[in-house]
Amino acid sequence: MPAPLSRRGFLGLSACSLATAGLAPLLGNASAAHAQLPPSLPGMDSPDAVLLNFNENPLGPFPEALKAAADALPRSGRYLFGLQRELVERFAELNKMAADRVAPYAGSGVALDSAALAFTSPQAGLVTADPTFESLAQMADAHGARIARVPLRADGAHDVEAMAAADPGAGLIYVCNPNNPTGSITPRAQIDWLLAHKPAGSVLLIDEAYIHYCDEPDTLDLVRNDADVIVLRTFSKIYGMAGMRLGLAIARPDLLQQLVLFGMNSLPVASVAAGIASLDNPRHLAVRKAENARVREDTIAWLQSRGYACLPSQANCFMVEVPGNPQGFVSRMASHKVFVGRSWPSMPQHVRVTVGTAVEMQKFCQAFDQVMAD
Repeated sequence: MPAPLSRRGFLGLSACSLATAGLAPLLGNASAAHAQLPPSLPGMDSPDAVLLNFNENPLGPFPEALKAAADALPRSGRYLFGLQRELVERFAELNKMAADRVAPYAGSGVALDSAALAFTSPQAGLVTADPTFESLAQMADAHGARIARVPLRADGAHDVEAMAAADPGAGLIYVCNPNNPTGSITPRAQIDWLLAHKPAGSVLLIDEAYIHYCDEPDTLDLVRNDADVIVLRTFSKIYGMAGMRLGLAIARPDLLQQLVLFGMNSLPVASVAAGIASLDNPRHLAVRKAENARVREDTIAWLQSRGYACLPSQANCFMVEVPGNPQGFVSRMASHKVFVGRSWPSMPQHVRVTVGTAVEMQKFCQAFDQVMAD
């Protein structure tokens, strides 16, 4: 295992985790330790801007979470580690596992960075899909690890057979399911196959940031069964807490211990309170999932009816194929105050679009029509 970094060294490398908000490609060299936040694009801060670029949830936190956060603010002069323990214990109880298998983080970014530092090195590579969420690969690259990028299959699933064979000396294999940016699913049976056939000694990191939007079963049972697996969860997506930064890593205690060596601290009191309230009010999940699916499929059908191909998705985003220069398309959409995502080198003609509200997606369609007419 690589030698632990100092806290200062870790924080310097953690500039890479700007990618957790999809910002890294805007920063030039994604491995730069001194990257800065990008400037706000013209019109992006306007009250009538339609923000479909960072996979945020336009509905925001649950009403109960908002109240819990407000109620917690007067106590936020203290670290309140007991509140963090309550969050961990609540999640563990709901998912029928011991609390020592759950570690809280300020979003998923720090946990991803920590996994790269703990389980990859110049001798232990990272295997990842292409395209997928890039934060982990950026940190592993900054850490001197070799990266094996395996193209997704034609149906958008991870090519688990190719991933298992990509690097016999891999230390970490990353599966984001549903995948970001494509929203595509890798069936549970294929994840089980990958776990059984991965290189000996490697760890399978399963990022379930979007799991609540899909119909695929989660993989927490693998943690309960002591597999070489780390599962990541976040409150940034269906729970609508992207700006509050709260997430969880779930794994065997020995694997979690390797993670926390590289970054663990107290969390924002209001965020933790909101997280507990979110777990206590699961009835909102099905409603949000159904509405997201309805709006997503309506938008995809509208685009396809006009001849624009879209990849199937089970997340709160999808990829649409656009003609010409994708960056030009993104810029022209921004001129209509509709801000969409970007393309990836391995899918240069596709642009990621976050699913907003029904009204926001109507504005997206109107702007799309005008841009294409021009």
